[in-house]
Amino acid sequence: MLDHIGIQVSDYPAAKAFYTAALKPLGSALIMEIPTEHTGGAGVAGFGKDGQPAFWISDAKKRAAGSNDAHVAFAAASTAEVDAFYAAAIEAGAECNGKPGPRPQYHPGYYGAFVTDADGNNVEAVFHG
Repeated sequence: MLDHIGIQVSDYPAAKAFYTAALKPLGSALIMEIPTEHTGGAGVAGFGKDGQPAFWISDAKKRAAGSNDAHVAFAAASTAEVDAFYAAAIEAGAECNGKPGPRPQYHPGYYGAFVTDADGNNVEAVFHG
């Protein structure tokens, strides 16, 4: 069901160092950082195992106006499921936060859609190709 989750942090460099150290005994490591030109200037880092980032942190100081601290991504079995999630979420009252489509800045084959729910949470459906 869940693909990954993300939280906002108040001190991105310190949090990145903390999670790098704290997650190491669990077999997790820093897998990926998203270039700031794709994030509006925010630091964004993904931690996980086996090349799959499942826990993300991002710089709260660069948070978009009106957004909440939470991000959750649900796993989809196909691009059609991502499209259907997006249509259903919009119909149910969510606001668009990124129409369905490829996101090659994350990795080849990444196809996702983002909505903001009524509480300002960033909710995504993703298919990894």
